[in-house]
Amino acid sequence: MAFLSRLNLQEILQTLSVLQWVPVYVFLGAIPIILIPYFLVFTKFWMVSVLALAWLAYDWNTHNQGGRRSAWVRNWTIWKYFRNYFPVKLVKTHDLSPRHNYIIVNHPHGVLPYGVFINFATETTGFARIFPAITPYVATLEGIFWIPLVREYVMSMGVCPVSELALKYLLTQKGSGNAVVISVGGATEALLCHPGASTVLLKQRKGFVKVALKTGAYLVPSYSFGQNEVHNQETFPEGTWKRFFQKTFQNTFKKILGLNFCTFHGRGLTRGSWGFLPFNHPITTVVGEPLPIPRIKKPDKETVDKYHALYINALQKLFDEHKVQYGLSETQELTIV
Repeated sequence: MAFLSRLNLQEILQTLSVLQWVPVYVFLGAIPIILIPYFLVFTKFWMVSVLALAWLAYDWNTHNQGGRRSAWVRNWTIWKYFRNYFPVKLVKTHDLSPRHNYIIVNHPHGVLPYGVFINFATETTGFARIFPAITPYVATLEGIFWIPLVREYVMSMGVCPVSELALKYLLTQKGSGNAVVISVGGATEALLCHPGASTVLLKQRKGFVKVALKTGAYLVPSYSFGQNEVHNQETFPEGTWKRFFQKTFQNTFKKILGLNFCTFHGRGLTRGSWGFLPFNHPITTVVGEPLPIPRIKKPDKETVDKYHALYINALQKLFDEHKVQYGLSETQELTIV
């Protein structure tokens, strides 16, 4: 009975750790949420807005220059429960030398990028132990850094804007041994993330290759096996009223907020129930072999295309070598669109 009580407590703590993160991640990207702190200027709490804006103006460059990383926050116990909920695992196939800088490109984005967050924005899967002397930075939308307090929270975990300004600074102005983690498919790729699918949005995504060439950062492919299995995503049949409202809402959401809206669901507070929490399915992020990249101040289209093709080949190889070990069939193919 005592064992069962401890087991139930562990499951409750794991569920709560994910429950606090999912709504924060989903809603923080919305522009109205970003503006809420500044609407206080029209209320009796106007001084809060003034102080927030003053601090933001004073501290504006910090999030573009590596932020304020906190080993304490990255090692919070809550992340251990978050990791064990799925569970999430980080696997190394090759060493990363601290003499170079890297762009770790992760696929697929998933409805929500649980694998990237746990493996690279926290230490609960042992990044510092697995890749000694390498400092990871997780790149995300810049809007999150406009929110007072929240920007401090995400900077403490090593999160940075996915802007050329921030990426170039981290890869050229902070010495060597830095690794920026980017999900190049972004929220658009999330619409392709269905259980059983292995589809990545990459054919026309070449900006990360340009940044690598301009900075000389090595490209590192990584794939999060199981990422697409933790949510079901609904796409209603064409011609139905459900599909009409779904497309209308998605188009409106993208036009106003600049984001893609996924109609997804998962489990509820208890296993077997319906809700928006992810299913308890293992996620294993495999980090591949670094692809050496020359530093070229103004790379031409042919050079970008060349290294983009080399990267795709490296990603394909990584996927094929590990797919069976992490739950996919031998016949499963990686689809690149």
